[in-house]
Amino acid sequence: MTTFLRDTTTVFSRELRPALRNPVGLLFDMGQPLLFLFLFGTLLDGAVGSSWQWFVPGILVMMCLTGPLGAGYGLLVELLGGAFERLLVTPLNRTAMLVGKCMKATLTLLAQAVLIILLALPLGFEPHAVGVPAALAQLMVFAVGLGALSFVLAVKSAPSGTLFYVVSQSVLFPLLLLSGVLLPLESAPGWLRVLGQLNPVTYVVAAQRALYAGDLADPSVLYGGIAVCVVAAVGLHLGNRAMRKGV
Repeated sequence: MTTFLRDTTTVFSRELRPALRNPVGLLFDMGQPLLFLFLFGTLLDGAVGSSWQWFVPGILVMMCLTGPLGAGYGLLVELLGGAFERLLVTPLNRTAMLVGKCMKATLTLLAQAVLIILLALPLGFEPHAVGVPAALAQLMVFAVGLGALSFVLAVKSAPSGTLFYVVSQSVLFPLLLLSGVLLPLESAPGWLRVLGQLNPVTYVVAAQRALYAGDLADPSVLYGGIAVCVVAAVGLHLGNRAMRKGV
């Protein structure tokens, strides 16, 4: 095992251990997505065709935004408490720190996404057998990018942490509302549709819906794939720079 892989595994294990000790916390993190799934999804029944086929992929993207995009909170706590500074003086590879932390956020999202899919099956959700792994893989790439960007924000927010809360909350809801996660943008005013087209999450949501429906050749799948790869590349680049620079 190379030094980089060993360091990545070390950081990943360090990040994952608290979650394994308190698995109930993962369910509490799913409170908002589950609320939207069982209540809001029922209200949409018949309003957008097959509501569950349309709504469940959007909920999975919502989880990606509320989960990995907020993963930097744990790093922020370490920064404010001084634990991260102690980690930086160890011989651990800085890039491995970022990758290990992103892996933990991504694995957590994967477990939660699978649970949401299973819970949605009795409601009428019928995911395509081939589309499911492709959609989850795309979502994991998106989660890596969002998680890395969240860690960058946490580093930039030190030592007060105020910037993290302000930016994360002010960015989250516009991204959700302008992506068509909750309501279709087709009936929105023209200016709102234009803003939606500038939102990368819009293309991810469209790709997820196409994949779960089995439309693997739909152009939205390609556009969504490009969007998640760009977000992942930018996030990892900036995250690696932030980790190497330190606090």
